[in-house]
Amino acid sequence: MARVLDAPLKGVGEFFAMTLDTFVSFPSIVRQGREFIEQSWFIARVSTMATVLVAIPFTVLVTFILNILLRELGAADLSGASAAFGTITQIGPMVTVLIVAGAGATALCADLGSRTIHDEISALEVMGVDPVKRLVVPRVWASAFVGVLLNGLVCTIGILGGFLFSVLLQGVNPGAFVNGITLLTGLGELILAQIKAGVFGMLAGLVACYKGLYVRGGPKEVGSAVNETVVFAFMCLFVVNTVITAVGVKVLGA
Repeated sequence: MARVLDAPLKGVGEFFAMTLDTFVSFPSIVRQGREFIEQSWFIARVSTMATVLVAIPFTVLVTFILNILLRELGAADLSGASAAFGTITQIGPMVTVLIVAGAGATALCADLGSRTIHDEISALEVMGVDPVKRLVVPRVWASAFVGVLLNGLVCTIGILGGFLFSVLLQGVNPGAFVNGITLLTGLGELILAQIKAGVFGMLAGLVACYKGLYVRGGPKEVGSAVNETVVFAFMCLFVVNTVITAVGVKVLGA
């Protein structure tokens, strides 16, 4: 039994050790400004279009269902409140989870994995360059930064799309929709959503960098590491989403 658990426990230990090194090495981001910008653009390039394509049907579907329920209850004028609350508190961060883990993190893992199997990481270590400071730190914080930006994009698409769909197709009064936006959603909910998105991006970047740096073998193993990145990132992100949501409800409700 102990031998069966050796590999998973070793992997968990290596992941937390790399995570600790990443946070300790955070000041090195000042010297890695160019790499941070390049990685931010790289992640944004592979994630933005996917975010738009996922956010539009996702938010419109939720708005459509909520509006049907509100019309049945005679509260169609509250559609703006429901659209803003659902989009900012849950839909925005959740779509960010899907895109950052499914597109951004896999791209990072594939990039680092290919460098690892071609001994580029070993070459950096031989030259005395710390791979965590040089490669991991800018990628992790770029992932967190882009996650925050993507969440803002999803929230904007959700509220704007909900407005157009509700007013043009479901006959909701536009003034009532706009007035209801801030009824249930305020600055606290927006800040909490941005914190979620930043943490999601950071975790996805950490998982991707770990799987990319510790891949062993050839191209087949890189492909397996990319698939594992998606699974592990989703597991971590959904758990963290539950925890942050629970804490946020307590704090905002206090």
